[in-house]
Amino acid sequence: MSERPRLRVAVLMGGRSSEHPISLASGRSVLEALDPDRYDAVSIGIGRDGRWELVAGSNGALSAASVAETLPVPTKAASAPAKLGEVDVVLPILHGPFGEDGTVQGLLELAGVPYVGADVKASSLCMDKDLFKAVMRDAGIPVTRNITLRPGDAVENPFGYPVFVKPARLGSSVGISKVREEAELEAAVELARRHDEKVLVEEFVPGVEIEVGVLGNRNPVASLAGQVVSHFNDWYDYSSKYDEGGSDLLVPPPTLTAEQCEGAQRLAVEAFVATDCEGMARVDFFVREPEGEVIVNELNTIPGFTATSFYARLFEASGIPYRELLDRLVELALERHERKARLKY
Repeated sequence: MSERPRLRVAVLMGGRSSEHPISLASGRSVLEALDPDRYDAVSIGIGRDGRWELVAGSNGALSAASVAETLPVPTKAASAPAKLGEVDVVLPILHGPFGEDGTVQGLLELAGVPYVGADVKASSLCMDKDLFKAVMRDAGIPVTRNITLRPGDAVENPFGYPVFVKPARLGSSVGISKVREEAELEAAVELARRHDEKVLVEEFVPGVEIEVGVLGNRNPVASLAGQVVSHFNDWYDYSSKYDEGGSDLLVPPPTLTAEQCEGAQRLAVEAFVATDCEGMARVDFFVREPEGEVIVNELNTIPGFTATSFYARLFEASGIPYRELLDRLVELALERHERKARLKY
């Protein structure tokens, strides 16, 4: 039996959102981990200005070389779009708007290229915390309470203080404020509106924050649960997530019961299925004290993806090391593409 030829894999990294540097770090980590005996990997960087290039700079910044057209469609020209059309599978390691929200996924669907992770619909839905929570409530999955402020709405807060104010469609805690008194509310909403026209005012849930990874297509599995401990602030803000020593992940959570952890795993899979996700996701929870109720906060379809990111660490603790995790995600992307290719349109 002959060995399978190496798969040509494109790692999309960078992007137009404020999470650009996080994506670059994730993308570099993926490129380093892909098995060279199995994959012929190519890096495609997207600059903050939306321009595409075939190779990311060695320092993580995107250079001016090999710049492709802003709208990347397969062409005969020697450019990143042409290379994109020639790959076997794409790993869109992009975070935030113009990458995690279904836009790039739609492009890949049009190009007919297999890709890792949620499709257009699921990506867009899960990126919008307002719509995501509506789907959760309809499915009977407990979520944090919130109100949504749209353009022209008066600023209000029915939950008391403290409360969280956040853009509806952004990640990595960008634009989020923990508001401790009424005098801070207007400024927090103004900050969030710099990033999104739709803003959430969300209840504060006293307790611990835990995360669960999900992996799979039609039969997804959950990782062990991990408890997030922030060191730089009293909530899991940007510096806690990305600065060295900012946080720890404790697997299993030392303060929770086995029943609570199993409940979080079950809810993570239910949320994944209810939103039509495939491939991967990380589901974030609060465990309310003193009741012990496990509540979904949000679902990330493209979580941070360095070897030390929480998604990878959750599955490492669950018996799936980083390189194997990438192998499985590539296989899931190919399986979905083959499955959907049999549909008639």
